[in-house]
Amino acid sequence: MSELRDLIDQASRLVAFTGAGISAESGIPTYRGQEGLWQKYDPAKYADITYFRKNPAYYWNFFREVRYPMLKQAQPNQAHLALARLEQMGKLRAIITQNIDGLHQQAGSRKVVELHGNSRRFFCLRCGEREAMEQVYVRLSEEIQPACISCGGQLRPEVVFFGEALSASVMVEAETLTRESDLFVVVGSSLVVQPAAQFPVQAKQNGSRLVIVNKDPTPLDALADMVYHRQASEVFGTAV
Repeated sequence: MSELRDLIDQASRLVAFTGAGISAESGIPTYRGQEGLWQKYDPAKYADITYFRKNPAYYWNFFREVRYPMLKQAQPNQAHLALARLEQMGKLRAIITQNIDGLHQQAGSRKVVELHGNSRRFFCLRCGEREAMEQVYVRLSEEIQPACISCGGQLRPEVVFFGEALSASVMVEAETLTRESDLFVVVGSSLVVQPAAQFPVQAKQNGSRLVIVNKDPTPLDALADMVYHRQASEVFGTAV
């Protein structure tokens, strides 16, 4: 790990890009693959905005029975904690994440750009009032479609459903951080889903060093300066 430590020491604009692999070690299942969530739950019903509008009870059942217990049990692992330490040391400029579990913030990271939102937060479609996960879950024992406590409007999770566009302002922020980085570290992303795969390419095109830490090979391994096909916590627990 000494080579990775050297790259981190030399960097002044380090940006991390994280995917499902980093949270899998904390007990959050990935979505795709043989053990992925979408093998058990149909994403066309549980994660699609059209279906949510038609029958939101599907999502709320999934949240009550699956998502909430999963988030309550999950804790940040060594990789989450290492990235938080790098930020506290002034080495890490920001984390760009595909994840919606909030584990980076729980680990202590402050600058987290969430491409797909955060499943711990909810807001009202009528008045915009925001509510935390615990508030919403308590009401789920009494009503399968919890209403806004302020106006009675419909609540929805602060996540990007299938069929919705990513936030333009979030994308601009992520792209700016990527272009300005001098070390771009991918952690736990397969880099097969767009627009995720574009960020490492953008970083390299703008002169950044690229490190990929992922359990399985990715399509961009050949582009990287350094590749680790290992668990994220194993790599960062040693290197940081």
